[in-house]
Amino acid sequence: MGKITVQTDNFDIGAEIEKIRNNRVDIGAIVSFTGTVRDTVGDLDAMTLEHYPGMTEKELERIAADAHKRWPILDCTIIHRVGRMEPGENIVLVITASPHRKAAFESAEFLMDFLKTNATIWKKEATDKGDNWVAAKSSDDDALNKW
Repeated sequence: MGKITVQTDNFDIGAEIEKIRNNRVDIGAIVSFTGTVRDTVGDLDAMTLEHYPGMTEKELERIAADAHKRWPILDCTIIHRVGRMEPGENIVLVITASPHRKAAFESAEFLMDFLKTNATIWKKEATDKGDNWVAAKSSDDDALNKW
């Protein structure tokens, strides 16, 4: 199934890709997506992500299993950070590997769309105006409809 981790520590994108490559010759495509903390307004001090340990990992495993049923994925990695992060820091990494690029691209997008909506992870932003929980977006639900 691959690697699924929820952790507080940062991750090394290149090292995670190399773990999947690992001298394999059956992989024709590796696609990665890295989500980072963004500050589009200029007032974000930090973002804190909270989750339910155990429940979050199970949901990520379920989403990954669904992707494996839909595409010929040879390997995948999902790493999601929790805890306090500042703008520019990594939040999430999704890597998929398959014999062909289309399956790698589609499965990575699928994983992110479902992770964004279904994983039991909540975001709280700390700004100079105070703290607030980030509400779900209808655009995230719309992204699920294409699958």
